Amino acid sequence: MYYTNWLVGVKNRACIRKANKTHSIDWKSFMDLCNNTTSYNRNRSELILSKLLWKKDYKIIKKIGEGTFSEVVKAQSLKDGKYYACKTMKQSLSSLEQANNLREVQAMKKLNPHPNIIQLHELIFDKESGTLSLVCELMEMNIYEYIRGRQQPLPESKIRHYMYQLCKSLDHMHSNGIFHRDVKPENILIKHDVLKLGDFGSCRSLHSKPPYTEYISTRWYRAPECLLTDGYYSHKMDMWSVGCVFYEIISLSPLFPGTNELDQVTKIHDVLGTPDSSLLQKFRQSRAIRFDFPPRKGSGISRLIPNCSAPSLSLLYQMLAYDPEERIGSRAALQHAYFRELRLAERRADSLHRAIGTVEGGQSSGTPNSVDHMWRMARQGRRHHNIKHVAEPRIRRNIQHYPVELPKLNVVVPAPQITYPVTTVPALTITHCGSPLPVITSKKCHLRLAKPRDESYRSAFKTYYMPPLDRKRSGY
Repeated sequence: MYYTNWLVGVKNRACIRKANKTHSIDWKSFMDLCNNTTSYNRNRSELILSKLLWKKDYKIIKKIGEGTFSEVVKAQSLKDGKYYACKTMKQSLSSLEQANNLREVQAMKKLNPHPNIIQLHELIFDKESGTLSLVCELMEMNIYEYIRGRQQPLPESKIRHYMYQLCKSLDHMHSNGIFHRDVKPENILIKHDVLKLGDFGSCRSLHSKPPYTEYISTRWYRAPECLLTDGYYSHKMDMWSVGCVFYEIISLSPLFPGTNELDQVTKIHDVLGTPDSSLLQKFRQSRAIRFDFPPRKGSGISRLIPNCSAPSLSLLYQMLAYDPEERIGSRAALQHAYFRELRLAERRADSLHRAIGTVEGGQSSGTPNSVDHMWRMARQGRRHHNIKHVAEPRIRRNIQHYPVELPKLNVVVPAPQITYPVTTVPALTITHCGSPLPVITSKKCHLRLAKPRDESYRSAFKTYYMPPLDRKRSGY
């Protein structure tokens, strides 16, 4: 055994000496070879994805981002030339049925279409590699990219507009029995001031029973019930995350940037204070590890953002309520006074849309089927009306100027049957400057009726002096 090991060592040393004699090592080429080896798997996955999308008439433009479970690229459709965001799962799947059973795929199919939910355009699955790609609409940026490095705060009107759309997206999700569980600025996308919620890989059904996964939400936006219980939380955790995002959009900095779970709870208590002991006792019942926090009075959110308006501060406190039962819901948040102007504007827009729909719905009764068509018909009517008035003198020129005999009318004038009573007024003798004035006597009023004209004169008058159009219009 010893001899064998010695012999192997001699052979290895001989090979090394031979290699040193034949050529010197090129360390630059060696490092390039190592880098190519480490990036082999990445290039292979990109090649597979590019080949898969090319089969479906898509061309990869550039890589947008990458997460733990997926990567996102910008792709262009070769059919219509539009750009899309293609999210490819890193996990390989065995069948198309398994791909359709993913929570993210089921959630997007159930929630679409909605103006504040990312729209799923196409589902691409490759059986050979087990690769699944979700082709979705492409947005400009997320909220984190929008506020990163910004020095001046956003206008309050824009913040209100964004938060109203975010609450509408969550209200749509919760009303369909789904809660997101990972609301954060990176998952909130915007384009032309339109906000849409994306990344439904962590969503869960409201009808499922806890306990859920504890480490599901990003730590900075994780609700207290997620931190202090063994997965006993509900859809109200989404509203806590919305409150953290709300504060971050206003102040351009995160509210609770904890380094770990304990530091996260400490930062929450520094701002909001230690909750009531009864609430902590309720959290302790569903936690294997015992915890006790010293009583602490928080600094308050109003001190951190002193320029915040009263309605926005009120909504922010209701979203960041420590107790999930007292925390405001998505439907109630939409009815808050902070969104009053947007609600009124939305109602006016809905009433106008319904009025337009009523006009468009009259196609079966012979009315125009769109407002544009109605305006087009009105313009055509005005144009025909102008043409008619222009051509009218030409028509009048062609009329024959000779008398036309009209039918005679036998007009019988009834004799007056009512006699007017004669009132007698007593004569008054009035003296003026010593001399009497003349006496005014009443006279009988008689009704004077004009004698009927001769019928031939009437006929001749109508023949020569009535315009031709008036004869038609009057029925003669």
